[in-house]
Amino acid sequence: MLNSQIQKNLSGLYEGFHSARIQASSDTADWEELQSKGREIKEEVINNLDKYLELLESKILSSGGAVHFAETAEDATQYVINLAKKRDVKTVVKSKSMLSEEMSLNEELTKNGIDPYETDLGEYIVQLAEETPYHIIAPAIHKSRSEVSKLFSEKIGTSDTENIETLTSEARDQLRDKFIQADMGITGGNFLVAETGTLALVSNEGNGRMCTSMPRIHVAIVGMEKIIPSMEDLGTFLRLPIRSATGQWISSYVTMISGPRKSIDVDGPEEFHLVIVDNGRSKMLANPQLREALYCLRCGACLNACPVYRKVGGHSYGWVYPGPIGSIVSPMLTGLSDGKNLPFASSLCGACKEACPVKIDIPRMLLYLRNELVEGNDYPHQRTSKLWERLLSKCGAFILANSKLTNTLMKSASLIANIAPFVRKPFPASWKKTRESPALAKKTFVEQWASLELDGSLRKKD
Repeated sequence: MLNSQIQKNLSGLYEGFHSARIQASSDTADWEELQSKGREIKEEVINNLDKYLELLESKILSSGGAVHFAETAEDATQYVINLAKKRDVKTVVKSKSMLSEEMSLNEELTKNGIDPYETDLGEYIVQLAEETPYHIIAPAIHKSRSEVSKLFSEKIGTSDTENIETLTSEARDQLRDKFIQADMGITGGNFLVAETGTLALVSNEGNGRMCTSMPRIHVAIVGMEKIIPSMEDLGTFLRLPIRSATGQWISSYVTMISGPRKSIDVDGPEEFHLVIVDNGRSKMLANPQLREALYCLRCGACLNACPVYRKVGGHSYGWVYPGPIGSIVSPMLTGLSDGKNLPFASSLCGACKEACPVKIDIPRMLLYLRNELVEGNDYPHQRTSKLWERLLSKCGAFILANSKLTNTLMKSASLIANIAPFVRKPFPASWKKTRESPALAKKTFVEQWASLELDGSLRKKD
């Protein structure tokens, strides 16, 4: 049964974010050039990732920061927990980070006696609800005002109101004390600039800046694919994801961090730690067919454009990354056979590719993963099809590739069906409850088309 409120909220993605993206890209005179340039930069970085990682590490270390390369999510999580325990951290404030969701970081911190608090309003709502984000950039889009009001009333004892400004103010009041109390701030990262060792964050709330400046320790957890070469390139990338995500010309906040506080700085963290996470990304890097999935800027434009996502919503995808790009990334990070249904959760209409600011060919990769699940050429241990299914498919392909054989079999089937009508009804009982089985045509399509040409039915009318 469909939830009418969620369906209404999801429909707003197309009318809101998606339409705003189209308008913003139309108003940007060099949009096509920006897209091509962004893709070229990402391709250069991904193809030479080791070089840029080494450069980034050297710059951060020289600025007084620390760098940890985490091969797995568990490794990254343990680094954060060990650091928190060593520094006697009890309270952590977090800015929105999909990678921390990938690591189940909140749950692990809680298990170790450390209290994590999401400070992005959408993330704060889903944390109170004990849910996962519904959308990459709008985590609580599935919640109505009345649901948020009830949630706040039950969890933090606020007054019963559906006024958005009042609800936001209530959340701000709750979180202000957490910012003051916290010894550690944890953020994600939109970009890592290799030439300067700079972490760049874009947001529309001031929480990101407070998480990076108020606590004495700042930990940034970032996927290894988020590197870009230079500050000049950052100018390109600040325009692409923001206009694609929300249609804004620029986000409300652009925060850049290059290491811990210096002696001349009036604020900022005493320690800066960058955790660069692999967690399966190297598997995509090693496969030329999937490498361009690492170009993703996590703008969410493909979700807003996707007719499937707008119908089923984020939680239907079963893991952190929903939508078209999630249907590629999630199976590769969790195991292709574990996410076997995701590559098929697409109509292959191409709206995702059209919306992508760096022109990622998502439909091509979805088809590749579908083929791998059936044929298993590159990932034989992840193949989910049965032997009889593959043999039947090959047999069907052989028949359909031979027009004479196909026509002969269709005519034979039609003749048999006319003699024995029950042959037309091999469908499951559930199908026959609501549908009549189709009758087989006496003539093939080619024969019918030829007849129409002969009797003049296809002639253009004056």
